[in-house]
Amino acid sequence: MIRATSRAMLRATTTLALAAPLAAMVHAAPALAADDSSVDFRIPAQSVQSALSLFAKQSGIQILFPYEQVAGLRTQSVNGRMAPEVALSRLIEGTGLRINRTGGDVIALSLAGRAPNGAKPIQMASLSVSVPAAMQMAMQSTAALAATADQPVATTDSDDGDAIVVTGSRGVQRTVTDSPTPIDVISGADLERTGKAGVFQALNTLVPSFNLPVRAGGATSTVIATGGLRGLNPDQALILVNGKRRHKTSLINAVSTLYNGSVPSDLDMIPTSAVDHIEVLRDGAAAQYGSDAIAGVINIILKSASHGGSMNFTAGQNFDRSDGELYQADANFGTKIGESGFANVSVNLKKQEMSNRALPLAPCTITATTTCLYNLVNGALDPRDAAQVGTDRIVTISYGVMPSRSINTALNAGYDLGNVQLYAFGTFSQRRSDLWYSYRYPKDINNVIGIYPNGYRPHVMIDEQDFEFAGGAKGEIVGWNWDLSTTYGSNRARQSSTGTVNPTLGITSPTDFYIGTLKSTELITSLDITRGYELGGGNLQISAGAQHRRETYQTFAGDPSSYAVGSFIVTGQTPGAQSSAGFQPSDAKFMARHNYSVYADVAWDPSKDLTIGGAARFEHYDDGSGNTLIGKLNARYAPTSWVAVRGAVNTGFRAPAVAQQIYTQTTNQFRTVNGVPNVLLQIKTLAVNDPAAVALGATPLKPEKSFNISGGVVLTPLHNFNLTIDAYQINVDDRITITSTLTGTVISNILIANGIPAAQANTLTAQYYTNAIDTRTRGIDIVASYKHRLFDTVAMQWNLGYNYNKTKITSIIPNPSQLSAINFELFDRSRRSNMTDNLPKTKLSISNFATLGDFSLSSRVTRFGTFKSLGNGVVANGVTTYPNDRSYGPKWITDLEVSWQISKMINIAVGSNNIFNVYPAKNRPTDVSATLGQGLYAGTSPTGFTGGFYYARVGLDF
Repeated sequence: MIRATSRAMLRATTTLALAAPLAAMVHAAPALAADDSSVDFRIPAQSVQSALSLFAKQSGIQILFPYEQVAGLRTQSVNGRMAPEVALSRLIEGTGLRINRTGGDVIALSLAGRAPNGAKPIQMASLSVSVPAAMQMAMQSTAALAATADQPVATTDSDDGDAIVVTGSRGVQRTVTDSPTPIDVISGADLERTGKAGVFQALNTLVPSFNLPVRAGGATSTVIATGGLRGLNPDQALILVNGKRRHKTSLINAVSTLYNGSVPSDLDMIPTSAVDHIEVLRDGAAAQYGSDAIAGVINIILKSASHGGSMNFTAGQNFDRSDGELYQADANFGTKIGESGFANVSVNLKKQEMSNRALPLAPCTITATTTCLYNLVNGALDPRDAAQVGTDRIVTISYGVMPSRSINTALNAGYDLGNVQLYAFGTFSQRRSDLWYSYRYPKDINNVIGIYPNGYRPHVMIDEQDFEFAGGAKGEIVGWNWDLSTTYGSNRARQSSTGTVNPTLGITSPTDFYIGTLKSTELITSLDITRGYELGGGNLQISAGAQHRRETYQTFAGDPSSYAVGSFIVTGQTPGAQSSAGFQPSDAKFMARHNYSVYADVAWDPSKDLTIGGAARFEHYDDGSGNTLIGKLNARYAPTSWVAVRGAVNTGFRAPAVAQQIYTQTTNQFRTVNGVPNVLLQIKTLAVNDPAAVALGATPLKPEKSFNISGGVVLTPLHNFNLTIDAYQINVDDRITITSTLTGTVISNILIANGIPAAQANTLTAQYYTNAIDTRTRGIDIVASYKHRLFDTVAMQWNLGYNYNKTKITSIIPNPSQLSAINFELFDRSRRSNMTDNLPKTKLSISNFATLGDFSLSSRVTRFGTFKSLGNGVVANGVTTYPNDRSYGPKWITDLEVSWQISKMINIAVGSNNIFNVYPAKNRPTDVSATLGQGLYAGTSPTGFTGGFYYARVGLDF
């Protein structure tokens, strides 16, 4: 024992003695983070070993890196004038290397996820230093630190402001705090630790200005993961993957409460395991990226490691009723392709079970037959009703999260040919969503007692297939970096209904129907070029590009029996398949359009303290959207080393989606009519050029246009603390939304006069898309990050995010003459409140991530502010009242996760979302449907209404 201890002490002493000269040499080198001056870099793509040596010569900075382990890896090309920190991050992007500060001014690169088998030699890249053999041996003592540091600096000793971003600044990578516009960076590990079911749900937890209601409405609105930035619609934020535009879903929020009429991209079609990080640009950027980027840009950067991988399995369920089970399995792995390429593959399997918070029905009696399932028999209760007296009868089984099954896959690949780098990435997903509609009583007029003697629960199956693939090449020619790419994306949603009936067909009605199919596609070809010039002692980055985009949307008709009006129709029936009538041949439409755009983008850094940028974009659409010219200006100035101010002003636009112009369908939904809640309506969404819609005042859609101004301050008083405060105002004119539901005899007569059969028109309510309103949104974002060590043993990372957001309607179009004559409001009070009051005005999130050895604790508290639901006025005796107005107070939600790294390969975690099982404020008892037991909670609650959820996860790293 003594001999062994002595040998260990001798080895340690010898190592320290040999390392001392090396430490002195490295300490003499300038620290990377402290080097504020910009440098001209000209580094072609090449092997890591030679590229780092060239970087050291051009920057004058010495770097320590694991020489043997990076053999075969290649770097990106770096050209232009920029800070060394930015250049190095760009150089090693995709190699798996990470920047580590190993103490003092020592700079080391580690290869993430790869530990040495014993000590491995490391190399110092410097101006022209050859390292003596003795020092090479000494350096082996620090190799373990440089080669095995699995965590990037951002999670331990540096601040989030060091994160390098590519969004919002073409051609130049910047840190978060150096960006002239506000950007949030969310890592893949952050997404995983939320325990959420998808990317959108995780963003709702991590980004203060992002809002994702659990259920935005009914029908397909319960399927689409729809969330908005800064209080605007989901389709007013642009989604990118690896900097390329993501296609939209074919599903449409046609009958939703929130975000009504929007046609967004669905991020839940991207496996979480494929995400390296997400950059959320919280500022208008349509001049840089094109249509839709009014509220901002969400850019998903895929993993690009060429080695190693991970596998995870997660399972959880709700606290109450033990329902809502969620099972997820995901995997990611990278591999080399030849000597100069890589492929990174990800897959995610998810199974979401149904949850239900419906209440039992009130007792069924002879004098109170509303909740009796069957008609009275000779003045007495039906024996089947009588048998249930005294029991809890829950007939609704789907008042909560709907069930779904999905498989998502992703590929990110590249190959370096030397002067040209090829790349390709894409996703392929399939998802089945099961939408259960409300129970139909046996005595219901829309039941066929010969088919369903005990009633039925119709449900719609939506089978989606989502595909996107991008391929391109990039390189350098005569000093210009160029990027040429083509992206194709499509989403197809086949809808069928089962366990239902078309009551007008009587006993001959089928019970399963094909409703129809929706399909959208986008084909995009882009050319982007950029080059840096030295100007006035600083760097001038000039970027330009052109793009062509072809968009299509198509609807396919369903089975004739799904929309037929049969001979058994009686007054009060809703014809067609119950839950959702099929697309009729007249609803089957196809539309294609082409978009051509060019842009120019300039960013000038005359000094390290000042950034000035501008962009302009011209777009041409070959449909009614026409031509648009928009622009953007931004600037950042740092009067001191720890204070910077920034601001931006821009104009933007969003062309009406192709789907919004031609979509037509009929569905059953519960609405409040004349103050009476839970009235079942058959709602028909009309295309804007439909004769019936024109008769109700519809006109061709035109683009939304925006004016955005923002300003903020960035504070970095400590190396491990940063605070950003940004205020903004977004004016949007001609916002596209769906009208109020237009119902009544006069509306039915207009529909009949325009070709809709009387038997169908008498039960229909109509709505259509229109440029209805102008809005002004004002708000403020506060984001702070602080990292420190507790007792020199626990690494702590604190994050705070706060958002205040208020939207005001500044103008509403006049009622069309067709509706004014009959006292209908095109955009009524209830619709208006969904734009202005039905989302929380404030959101506060405080989180902490603590690491102690192999254990970590992730905790987060989120406060969702007050929101309101306002109803239409009810007139009685000449007096207007608002009995359906509701206000819901703020709620605090606490999430917790504990994880343990059992070994280098295995880790486990247990956690809970909403650990204190908090529910939203309840509605009034009168809001609960007496016949269904649903309606206790607001469907728009940002916290959901199924209570707490707990889960466990097992992970494997290799």
